[in-house]
Amino acid sequence: MPTYITLLHYTQQGIEKMKDSPTRLEAAKQSVRAMGGEFKAFYLTMGQYDAVVISEAPDDETATRFALATGARGFVRTETLRAYTEEEYRNIVAALP
Repeated sequence: MPTYITLLHYTQQGIEKMKDSPTRLEAAKQSVRAMGGEFKAFYLTMGQYDAVVISEAPDDETATRFALATGARGFVRTETLRAYTEEEYRNIVAALP
């Protein structure tokens, strides 16, 4: 399955309800599983982003649907990147003209 890296910023609402965030994280894990994907890792971070999620989804449309549904809850803003494994990278480069 394709891998995605999601960079998160907590919204004001997310910060105000931070104590509930572990419960929301578990709900997000269940949601991505229900869409056929898998959470691989969650990191609380310091710096430009508040958290990073590494996940897998069956396709870009599923990853986008999950990101939109997550953002619609109002607790985080997301930026999702399609990530390629080293093997995928090597195949992409090898196919260059």
